[in-house]
Order: sequence, then C-alpha cells, then structure tokens
Amino acid sequence: MLLTAAAQQSPIGIWVMMGLFVVIFYFLIIRPQSKRQKEHKKMMEAIEKGDEVVTAGGMLGRVAKVTDNYLMINIADNVDISVQKHAVTATLPKGTLKSIKE
Repeated sequence: MLLTAAAQQSPIGIWVMMGLFVVIFYFLIIRPQSKRQKEHKKMMEAIEKGDEVVTAGGMLGRVAKVTDNYLMINIADNVDISVQKHAVTATLPKGTLKSIKE
C-alpha cells in the first residue's frame, strides 16, 4: 500500500520541494554572507589615518599610513607593522587603545 502511494507522487511536488530548499538555502546562507562581505568592504574603504583597528591575528593598533592595499599600523612606541587591508577585522572606538594600556 505505501509503495504504490510513493510511486504515484507527482513530479511537480519534487520540483516544489527543491525550489523550497533553494529559497531556504539562499535566505539562511548566501544572503547573510554577501551582506557581511559588503559591510567588511565598506569598513575597509572607510579606514583612515588615526583609526584604531584589530587585525585577524588579534593585533590592536592605530593606523599610521593607508595605501591602496596595505596599512601601516602602530602597535607600540616606534613599532610599526605593515598588514594587508583585508586582514583588518574591526575598527575600534576612539580611545580603546588608551583604556587597554592603563
């Protein structure tokens, strides 16, 4: 009895279910990821000299110089490192570094 019911299922139902999976996949995975990418790109374009940033490696510092693809970050007195722009994960509010050092 169950075998005949499964064999008689219409192919339209399968296509509807596949379409539903695609829609769910889009709204749960693809759309949020592209939104995060746009926000990260916008943040990277807005970085300027004097901003306090965190790199992907966890280094905190103040931006000393900005070029097209790289940033010069001051992490301590007379210690500057050069990192790629996309390695910056977040910008910090002004004064964060000062509050951490105290």
